[in-house]
Amino acid sequence: MNLIVCLKQILDPDIPGRDFKVDPISKEAVRGAANLVTNIFCENALETALQFKEKNGTGKITAICYAPESGEDTLRKALAMRADEGVQVLNDGLAHPDPLMVARTLAAAIRKIGTFDVVMVGRESGDWGVGQTGGLLAEELGVPYVGFVDHIETSGSGVKLKRQTDAGFEIVEASTPLVISITNDEHNVPRVPKTRDVMMSFRQSLTKWTLSDLGVSASESYYEVAELGIPVKESSCELVTGETLEERVSQLAEKILAVKRAL
Repeated sequence: MNLIVCLKQILDPDIPGRDFKVDPISKEAVRGAANLVTNIFCENALETALQFKEKNGTGKITAICYAPESGEDTLRKALAMRADEGVQVLNDGLAHPDPLMVARTLAAAIRKIGTFDVVMVGRESGDWGVGQTGGLLAEELGVPYVGFVDHIETSGSGVKLKRQTDAGFEIVEASTPLVISITNDEHNVPRVPKTRDVMMSFRQSLTKWTLSDLGVSASESYYEVAELGIPVKESSCELVTGETLEERVSQLAEKILAVKRAL
């Protein structure tokens, strides 16, 4: 079974709050000293694909990343985790392409790769958290879409999927090809690559395509970020006074009542 896993590279969400800054002009997070990492939900998707392949003993996993040159690091890690191939579509224009642009680009790359059975994406990204790429990608490819999946196994000529819902879990049986979005679960925590696999990943070649190679043109986003900033939490402290404990308790009670009346 041919599995394609779409990966996104983002600013490390675990950077200390004091180091996080926003450029008010470009309305983007400033990279600064923060690392770029693979989106965790995308790594959950890759781990799910790896476990599926290992359980069935056959299959091929192709990792795709639509990113600037720095996206090579994400693909190298995917290869170190034991993906079979890595494909990078170079983003040399838009800083933050919208989900529709990403979906059209990934769909063009997938069609260029050839036949596939299952395309996996993370349920959302750890930076903007839009969560639309999976559904839009399925629409672009003209195949079914199932969201919030945390487990996949073969079922006849198709697959059986377990997906999370607000009310519990659903079991869905589907024919292939299809697109699924993967959410996190205790069973798909990304593995840590072995040192040897990390070294071997740098000996593997990557396929690199530009937008022109895919016949895709960079377009303006269908939405605009009006404002981006860091929430500011203000707090104040007022001390109660009094000569005795009773006076201080009485004053505190009066202040609490005043706050309640104001609300």
